[in-house]
Amino acid sequence: MDPLRNVGFLFKDVSRLWMRFFEQRATQLSMTLSQAKVLVYLSRNEGTTQARLAELTDTDPMTLVRVLDRMEKDGWLERRPDPSDRRAYRLYLKRAADPVLAEIHRIGDKGRAEALAGLSQDDRALLLTLLERIHANLVALVPNSSEPARPAANATNENRNALRRARRTSRTAELRRTKAST
Repeated sequence: MDPLRNVGFLFKDVSRLWMRFFEQRATQLSMTLSQAKVLVYLSRNEGTTQARLAELTDTDPMTLVRVLDRMEKDGWLERRPDPSDRRAYRLYLKRAADPVLAEIHRIGDKGRAEALAGLSQDDRALLLTLLERIHANLVALVPNSSEPARPAANATNENRNALRRARRTSRTAELRRTKAST
Protein backbone atom coordinates (compact mmCIF):
# COMPACT_ATOMS: atom_id res chain seq x y z
CA MET A 1 0.00 0.00 0.00
CA ASP A 2 1.18 3.51 -0.84
CA PRO A 3 2.12 5.26 2.45
CA LEU A 4 1.01 8.60 0.98
CA ARG A 5 -2.57 7.34 1.05
CA ASN A 6 -2.40 7.76 4.83
CA VAL A 7 -1.04 11.33 4.89
CA GLY A 8 -4.42 12.87 5.78
CA PHE A 9 -4.90 10.40 8.62
CA LEU A 10 -1.38 11.13 9.86
CA PHE A 11 -2.01 14.91 9.81
CA LYS A 12 -5.26 14.42 11.74
CA ASP A 13 -3.68 12.09 14.27
CA VAL A 14 -0.69 14.39 14.85
CA SER A 15 -3.12 17.28 15.37
CA ARG A 16 -5.27 15.25 17.78
CA LEU A 17 -2.25 14.11 19.79
CA TRP A 18 -0.81 17.64 19.90
CA MET A 19 -4.09 18.98 21.30
CA ARG A 20 -4.25 16.26 23.96
CA PHE A 21 -0.60 16.85 24.83
CA PHE A 22 -1.21 20.60 25.21
CA GLU A 23 -4.39 20.06 27.26
CA GLN A 24 -2.52 17.81 29.70
CA ARG A 25 0.12 20.47 30.28
CA ALA A 26 -2.23 23.43 30.33
CA THR A 27 -4.27 22.33 33.34
CA GLN A 28 -2.38 24.83 35.51
CA LEU A 29 -3.87 27.65 33.43
CA SER A 30 -7.43 26.78 34.50
CA MET A 31 -8.61 27.24 30.96
CA THR A 32 -9.79 25.04 28.15
CA LEU A 33 -7.93 24.38 24.93
CA SER A 34 -10.63 26.40 23.13
CA GLN A 35 -9.94 29.40 25.33
CA ALA A 36 -6.18 29.11 24.81
CA LYS A 37 -6.66 28.78 21.06
CA VAL A 38 -8.95 31.83 20.93
CA LEU A 39 -6.49 33.88 22.98
CA VAL A 40 -3.52 32.97 20.77
CA TYR A 41 -5.40 33.58 17.52
CA LEU A 42 -6.67 36.90 18.84
CA SER A 43 -3.12 37.92 19.78
CA ARG A 44 -2.13 37.33 16.15
CA ASN A 45 -5.22 39.03 14.71
CA GLU A 46 -6.08 41.91 17.03
CA GLY A 47 -8.90 44.06 15.79
CA THR A 48 -10.58 41.15 14.03
CA THR A 49 -14.31 40.56 14.20
CA GLN A 50 -15.96 37.83 16.23
CA ALA A 51 -17.11 36.18 12.99
CA ARG A 52 -13.58 36.08 11.58
CA LEU A 53 -12.15 34.80 14.88
CA ALA A 54 -14.73 32.00 14.88
CA GLU A 55 -13.57 31.06 11.37
CA LEU A 56 -9.88 31.21 12.27
CA THR A 57 -10.28 29.09 15.39
CA ASP A 58 -12.78 26.69 13.80
CA THR A 59 -15.14 27.44 16.68
CA ASP A 60 -18.93 27.54 16.50
CA PRO A 61 -19.94 31.25 16.67
CA MET A 62 -22.26 30.70 19.65
CA THR A 63 -19.56 28.80 21.53
CA LEU A 64 -17.11 31.58 20.73
CA VAL A 65 -19.48 34.18 22.21
CA ARG A 66 -19.46 32.28 25.52
CA VAL A 67 -15.66 31.99 25.46
CA LEU A 68 -15.32 35.71 24.70
CA ASP A 69 -17.81 36.60 27.43
CA ARG A 70 -15.68 34.75 29.98
CA MET A 71 -12.46 36.35 28.72
CA GLU A 72 -14.03 39.78 28.80
CA LYS A 73 -15.22 39.11 32.37
CA ASP A 74 -11.67 38.04 33.30
CA GLY A 75 -10.38 41.34 31.88
CA TRP A 76 -8.40 39.74 29.05
CA LEU A 77 -10.12 41.40 26.11
CA GLU A 78 -12.47 44.14 25.13
CA ARG A 79 -15.06 44.39 22.40
CA ARG A 80 -15.25 47.63 20.47
CA PRO A 81 -17.95 48.53 17.98
CA ASP A 82 -16.89 48.10 14.36
CA PRO A 83 -16.95 51.55 12.76
CA SER A 84 -18.01 50.10 9.40
CA ASP A 85 -20.68 47.67 10.66
CA ARG A 86 -22.99 48.55 13.55
CA ARG A 87 -23.81 44.87 14.12
CA ALA A 88 -20.18 43.74 14.53
CA TYR A 89 -17.56 44.11 17.21
CA ARG A 90 -13.78 44.24 16.90
CA LEU A 91 -11.76 42.36 19.50
CA TYR A 92 -8.67 43.66 21.32
CA LEU A 93 -6.53 42.14 24.04
CA LYS A 94 -5.94 43.90 27.33
CA ARG A 95 -2.70 43.86 29.31
CA ALA A 96 -4.18 41.34 31.75
CA ALA A 97 -3.97 38.72 28.97
CA ASP A 98 -0.19 39.12 28.61
CA PRO A 99 0.84 36.77 31.47
CA VAL A 100 -1.68 34.16 30.33
CA LEU A 101 -0.38 34.34 26.76
CA ALA A 102 3.20 34.09 28.04
CA GLU A 103 2.31 30.91 29.92
CA ILE A 104 0.52 29.46 26.88
CA HIS A 105 3.63 30.17 24.79
CA ARG A 106 5.89 28.65 27.46
CA ILE A 107 3.83 25.47 27.49
CA GLY A 108 3.75 25.42 23.69
CA ASP A 109 7.52 25.95 23.43
CA LYS A 110 8.22 23.14 25.88
CA GLY A 111 5.76 20.86 24.10
CA ARG A 112 7.26 21.61 20.68
CA ALA A 113 10.74 20.85 22.00
CA GLU A 114 9.52 17.49 23.31
CA ALA A 115 7.50 16.65 20.18
CA LEU A 116 10.36 17.56 17.83
CA ALA A 117 13.03 15.77 19.87
CA GLY A 118 15.45 13.93 17.63
CA LEU A 119 14.95 16.26 14.66
CA SER A 120 17.92 18.40 13.64
CA GLN A 121 17.53 22.11 12.93
CA ASP A 122 17.62 21.30 9.21
CA ASP A 123 14.93 18.64 9.67
CA ARG A 124 12.75 21.12 11.56
CA ALA A 125 13.21 23.81 8.91
CA LEU A 126 12.46 21.30 6.16
CA LEU A 127 9.36 20.10 8.00
CA LEU A 128 8.07 23.68 8.24
CA THR A 129 8.83 24.39 4.60
CA LEU A 130 7.00 21.31 3.42
CA LEU A 131 4.01 21.90 5.70
CA GLU A 132 3.80 25.53 4.52
CA ARG A 133 3.80 24.33 0.91
CA ILE A 134 1.06 21.76 1.61
CA HIS A 135 -0.92 24.43 3.45
CA ALA A 136 -0.60 26.87 0.54
CA ASN A 137 -1.69 24.15 -1.90
CA LEU A 138 -4.77 23.38 0.20
CA VAL A 139 -5.64 27.06 0.62
CA ALA A 140 -5.59 27.36 -3.17
CA LEU A 141 -7.74 24.24 -3.58
CA VAL A 142 -10.34 24.87 -0.88
CA PRO A 143 -12.82 27.68 -1.61
CA ASN A 144 -13.28 30.22 1.21
CA SER A 145 -10.33 28.88 3.17
CA SER A 146 -8.35 31.19 5.40
CA GLU A 147 -5.07 32.62 4.18
CA PRO A 148 -1.91 30.90 5.34
CA ALA A 149 0.01 32.34 8.25
CA ARG A 150 2.96 34.40 7.07
CA PRO A 151 6.20 33.29 8.72
CA ALA A 152 8.97 35.70 9.54
CA ALA A 153 11.12 36.47 6.49
CA ASN A 154 14.31 35.04 7.99
CA ALA A 155 12.49 31.84 9.03
CA THR A 156 11.31 31.42 5.44
CA ASN A 157 14.86 31.89 4.15
CA GLU A 158 16.15 29.35 6.66
CA ASN A 159 13.43 26.94 5.55
CA ARG A 160 14.34 27.44 1.88
CA ASN A 161 18.02 26.84 2.64
CA ALA A 162 17.17 23.65 4.54
CA LEU A 163 15.04 22.49 1.62
CA ARG A 164 17.92 23.15 -0.80
CA ARG A 165 20.31 21.18 1.42
CA ALA A 166 17.83 18.30 1.67
CA ARG A 167 17.40 18.25 -2.12
CA ARG A 168 21.18 18.22 -2.62
CA THR A 169 21.53 15.38 -0.12
CA SER A 170 18.73 13.47 -1.81
CA ARG A 171 20.26 13.96 -5.28
CA THR A 172 23.69 12.91 -3.99
CA ALA A 173 22.24 9.76 -2.42
CA GLU A 174 20.35 8.99 -5.63
CA LEU A 175 23.52 9.40 -7.72
CA ARG A 176 25.39 7.06 -5.37
CA ARG A 177 22.63 4.44 -5.65
CA THR A 178 22.66 4.76 -9.45
CA LYS A 179 26.45 4.36 -9.60
CA ALA A 180 26.35 1.43 -7.21
CA SER A 181 23.74 -0.41 -9.29
CA THR A 182 25.68 0.03 -12.59
